Amino acid sequence: MTVDDIKRNGFIAAGLANIIGVLGSSRFLTNDAINQLDPVVMSNFGLTMILVWGAAYIAVAKNHAAVPMLTAVFCIEKAIYSAVWIQWQLNNTLADAYTLDFQAGVFYSIYGINDILFMLFFGWVFLTRQRA
Repeated sequence: MTVDDIKRNGFIAAGLANIIGVLGSSRFLTNDAINQLDPVVMSNFGLTMILVWGAAYIAVAKNHAAVPMLTAVFCIEKAIYSAVWIQWQLNNTLADAYTLDFQAGVFYSIYGINDILFMLFFGWVFLTRQRA
């Protein structure tokens, strides 16, 4: 597997993580527990936009090298969601999320970790493209 393969697969993984994570945890946008726990960022509109970001990652997977600035935008987007998750963690408890709904608890337990990891991935892709 080449570095280009790793990068391409990383974009696909980021997209699938968004799409499967949102659709699974929200039960195809019918689970309002996620919305209740963060009605601004994780409204059904917000969750739908996460699906759109996921589709964008997959759309550029094969041609990411041609759009390095878009990769930087993806990194910034993930940094923002990571910061929002950290803020949520500081002001809420996961126990309350799990009490409200198990899938919502799982979602709030992992989405920020996912975003931090993919923020680092997109940053790495951007920085390695800039040096090439």
